[in-house]
Amino acid sequence: MSRLHVVTGKGGTGKTTVAAALALALAEEGRRVLLVEVEGRQGIAQLFETEALPYEERRIATGPGGGGELHALAVDAERALLDYLQMFYKLGGAGRALKKLGAIDFATTIAPGVRDVLLTGKVCEAVRRRDRRGRFVYDAVVLDAPPTGRITRFLAVNDEVAGLARVGPIHNQAQAVMRVIKSAETAVHLVTLLEEMPVQETVDGVAELRAAGLPVGRVFVNMTRPAVLDRASVQAAGESRAELARSLSRAGLGGARRGGRAEQLVEPLLRQAHEHAERVALEGELRAEITALGLPAYELEFLAEGTDLPGVCRLAGDLREQGVSR
Repeated sequence: MSRLHVVTGKGGTGKTTVAAALALALAEEGRRVLLVEVEGRQGIAQLFETEALPYEERRIATGPGGGGELHALAVDAERALLDYLQMFYKLGGAGRALKKLGAIDFATTIAPGVRDVLLTGKVCEAVRRRDRRGRFVYDAVVLDAPPTGRITRFLAVNDEVAGLARVGPIHNQAQAVMRVIKSAETAVHLVTLLEEMPVQETVDGVAELRAAGLPVGRVFVNMTRPAVLDRASVQAAGESRAELARSLSRAGLGGARRGGRAEQLVEPLLRQAHEHAERVALEGELRAEITALGLPAYELEFLAEGTDLPGVCRLAGDLREQGVSR
């Protein structure tokens, strides 16, 4: 069975970007990788600067020397249901008729869990798929999953379905999906920022996943910035304001005498330095909370120029250097 990497995180933490960077890092190691999205946002297409992804697996990148390949798929619940009907009930034509009648929309609306069953089922099918030689088609599948607040229900929905449908193909399919999701080849990774709310949601998410018996993988700390000053450095600078003013003056920022331009810059500069030092101290406390989870943690830098394809490639390189593909 292929490795399944499920990537989740609080909204705004950049989970789609991290999922893309992880998938690309694995492909650059010579693996054949499938990157899947299930929320209908076409985030993968935007990051890789390609046209909207259809409901088919499409190659979007190649590793160095052609040794690895990255494919992408945007799963659509409606098409996944048609696949399901054809696979288990051989209802190809009848399934298309149901689509025209609106029965598919009706089914996914009246029973919202059905949608998640279809989405996870399609992902797990890709994980289990073999080629004609009996080898797994993909070495790894990376899923850009729903946010942390919904991830446990999303992944565990097949347990509920298996309990409701005691026998038959629906029961068997739900059990097969849960065997994949709860296997040693699956890991649920959480993306966070060094901010209080995302870290708290990550801590809560890990607890929920563990309570549900789902395999927790790594924590990706996204958009980190280098620490320039700490509290001690700011305090030392504040105790030598005159020297700081002279340093600013030597840098060509005006006079250091009282009322001079350089001297006037000292107070706002110290204020900003103090705010930065406080931020560094808070981030240290948040890192300690993440460390206490007992999970491997990887840090990704803040991309000042914004997230685009070169940025994703840069983050993938950072992950490779940190050994994420091992």
